[in-house]
Amino acid sequence: MNFIKRENKETKSKTKKIKVYKVNTHKKAVIALWMLLIASFCFAVYKNFTAINIKTVHETKIIDKEIIDTHKIENFVKNFAKDYYTWQPSQASIDSRNEAIKKYLTDELQTLNVDTIRRDIPTSSAVQNVEIWSVKQDGEKQFKVIFTVDLAITEGESKKDIQSSYEVLVYVDDSSGNMVIIKNPTICSIPSKSSYQPKAKESDGTVDAATTGEINGFLKTFFKLYPTATEKELSYYVKDNALKPIGKDYVFAELLNPIYTKKGNQIEVSVSVKYIDQQTKATQISQFDLTIKKENNWMITE
Repeated sequence: MNFIKRENKETKSKTKKIKVYKVNTHKKAVIALWMLLIASFCFAVYKNFTAINIKTVHETKIIDKEIIDTHKIENFVKNFAKDYYTWQPSQASIDSRNEAIKKYLTDELQTLNVDTIRRDIPTSSAVQNVEIWSVKQDGEKQFKVIFTVDLAITEGESKKDIQSSYEVLVYVDDSSGNMVIIKNPTICSIPSKSSYQPKAKESDGTVDAATTGEINGFLKTFFKLYPTATEKELSYYVKDNALKPIGKDYVFAELLNPIYTKKGNQIEVSVSVKYIDQQTKATQISQFDLTIKKENNWMITE
């Protein structure tokens, strides 16, 4: 018995109690974390209800160009030019001119032009033609007009024709459409002949001599018929109305400088055709750029 008791005591003494640690839920750090979490949640809910939906809208703005009728401006300037550039070497004619141009000029310009034609002027002027070259808007209600005037100038027994170019500025009322010239005729230039020279077309050797002979024969036959041919007659040579009847009394003379270039199964033709106009008896040379193709026979397709 003593043995057993001793063993139990030793066993009890060897058994250790397991310590249990309790987490203190009231520590400041834990509280702060909870408060942060709650605040974040509340802020997310608030943003959800108050957020503004942002949508990107791509707008295409179409600007319609207003077509301005400039006929009245052109007529106004033409009538002004006829009165302004017409005079005789007499006081009555000069007074009549000065009175006439009051219908077109501002008061300031009328004063400016009082002495442009002097009492002792040795010439007389007659307007042969007025041609408007351009009318461009220059400001909200102003238009810049460039025109030429052809004059017949007489001085004693001498007569000569001259042409001059001028620029004026015309103001147009929105409501009434009334006009007044606010800039005196000012010398300027007009477009002249350009120095541009298009590149000359040349045969590139893609069409052999036999085919060239065939095409020459076809074109001569066609162009002899073409001036007086009906639509039905043309249909034997022309596809899809590529050329339409012209109904002219022309007599075919010859082909000039035909140039042929092969493109796939078609041939591009550049040719000048000389005709004699039976009404005027003058030579008429027409230039054609055609596309032809051989099916059962040669046909003009374009």
